[in-house]
Amino acid sequence: MNVKSIVKEAFRRAGVDIRGIKHTEQGILSALLARSRPGLVVDVGANSGQYVRRLRSCGYRGRVVSFEPLAQAHTQLTANALGDPNWLVAPRVALGRERCHQLINVAANSVSSSFLPMRSVHAEAAPHAAYCGREDVQVERLDSVLPEVCPGKEELLLKIDTQGYEVEVLHGATGILPRVAALQLELSLIPVYEGAPTLTAVASLVEDLGFELFHLLPGLVDDQRGRLLQADGFFVRREHGT
Repeated sequence: MNVKSIVKEAFRRAGVDIRGIKHTEQGILSALLARSRPGLVVDVGANSGQYVRRLRSCGYRGRVVSFEPLAQAHTQLTANALGDPNWLVAPRVALGRERCHQLINVAANSVSSSFLPMRSVHAEAAPHAAYCGREDVQVERLDSVLPEVCPGKEELLLKIDTQGYEVEVLHGATGILPRVAALQLELSLIPVYEGAPTLTAVASLVEDLGFELFHLLPGLVDDQRGRLLQADGFFVRREHGT
């Protein structure tokens, strides 16, 4: 089956399969970690460290490096990482295709902040996520900064949650992609940010990069219309997927 067929089948069966205990994010992450066995988890779009807490809750005690561009979130992230010797917080930078300065839109809920304008479908589904300001941030390529903050050649689990900017981060990570054993990406069934690619477009790109779909987890839902807007996609490098 190709990526589009897998995606359609996965969501057709969502009411049966994806809601079981084994199909929570914790359950999927546990299975993904057991299969890919990364030496380092790269947490892009860390906010205040929610993802690392989920990693720790499913038993992962290995090394993590977190990247977060927002000033307030980065301060909280740094505080939350204290006391965990295997959790490194990188200097405050955003990640993208090329090195530059750029304005990022800051959302009231922080986690929905994005370089991209928010579409009305997102604002209507999550009014608490409306933009309330902007910050000027330094943008770097992941394949430039990762060797500086975490030298090594171990295999990676790369998680990217950058609100429609995931493909830009991937384009800035080409130098380390051969080390990536597994990927976790936020995906949009329909774009909730202007200019963001759809789930099928991202999944096709990731497939071309040598990965295959491992699992899907529903995310943002428009409760008024009953429509799923976003999901997390879990991918494994093809040789790990059989």
